[in-house]
Amino acid sequence: MEIRPIISALLRSKTGAVLVALQVAISLAILANALHIVNLRQAVAQRPSGIANESSLIYIELRHLRKADSNLQLAWQKTETALLRALPGITSVAMVNQLPMTQNGFNSSVAADRQQINSSANASYYFTPDSLVKTLGLQLVEGRDFRPDEVAEVDNDKDDDEASRPRALIVTRALAQKVWPNDAQYVGKMLYYGTGADAQGGPVVGVVETLQTQSAQVEQDGEYSTIVPMRLTNGFGTLYAIRVDGASQVERVMKEAEAALLRSSAEPLIVRVKKISDTRKDRYRADMALSWMLIAVSALLLLITASGIVGIASLWVTQRRKQIGVRRALGARRLDILRYFLLENFLITSVGVVSGVLLALGFNTLLVSLLHMARLPLPYLLIGAATFWALGALAVYGPAWRAASISPATATRAT
Repeated sequence: MEIRPIISALLRSKTGAVLVALQVAISLAILANALHIVNLRQAVAQRPSGIANESSLIYIELRHLRKADSNLQLAWQKTETALLRALPGITSVAMVNQLPMTQNGFNSSVAADRQQINSSANASYYFTPDSLVKTLGLQLVEGRDFRPDEVAEVDNDKDDDEASRPRALIVTRALAQKVWPNDAQYVGKMLYYGTGADAQGGPVVGVVETLQTQSAQVEQDGEYSTIVPMRLTNGFGTLYAIRVDGASQVERVMKEAEAALLRSSAEPLIVRVKKISDTRKDRYRADMALSWMLIAVSALLLLITASGIVGIASLWVTQRRKQIGVRRALGARRLDILRYFLLENFLITSVGVVSGVLLALGFNTLLVSLLHMARLPLPYLLIGAATFWALGALAVYGPAWRAASISPATATRAT
């Protein structure tokens, strides 16, 4: 079948063809970028936090309503830690100031040298008197965990620089590579919090593969974390990370731990128990909502595009009934009529696909410049093009089949 007659017919009736091609182009551009964003959001929501087997980790936030001195707070902390460790089903407990993805905690600028004018990075500041490596299941890739003699006890109400000076540090691999980009080994290096002569620093004794910040930023700085061996009193409440022996025991342990803490305290106490897996859901709730919204918009665009193709094709069949009948009377087969409409739709869709690919690249360039998104990979464009070619063929097949089924006698009698 020659393409020239089809093109001539389209040029005589351009409005419908232009509308369909424009609809395909806009839909393809939106669909490719929307699915790319969905994939990026899903990947971000599934990033490893550094916590091994998140389903077996819970945390408890405690707040004593009565103000107490540092010694009494220290006694409370040690009693609570011992009580939790004694409960059945708990394998490890670590007091800590913050946890990944909780969106609440401390950051500090860090530098490789006090003499730097600008800091090297902004890092999350974890501190604990216990083994956070063990409780969270962090993967040490260099060096060691903290020793008990390296734990500093700091009263937050006292301005004691010497007491708060880090005696040892554990950093993430991402932060180490950022601070010392030309080195491959990091244990033994000094890391400073801030810059200038008064900046406090300590030696790096260990490097962990991953430990997300409390904010779990999408960018690389979401992997910049430090851990300091320190016990703090007169802070803002107490937080315990708890490793449970299997996800099946989590619900029981949560109830028993809360009850045991309330029962053992002679002081008014607020207890909040939560799973780290629920914290992940809370952190990425907006990302998942955006993903589903874009999926719904993409499905709606496909439906609207298919409806537009069906509507235009049905209109053309109605307008060309007499022409179709004449062609059938002159010997055209049903297959010829079917091929005519399928090829006509393929040409229109192809124009829309080519325009849509260019428009998708333009949209992506804008997103990259404004939102620092990743470049749109080629497979999204190829899959998008194939999807709209297939959608066009399926959408036009019904009207095309009806056109091929028109009786020559019936069509030629039509007014």
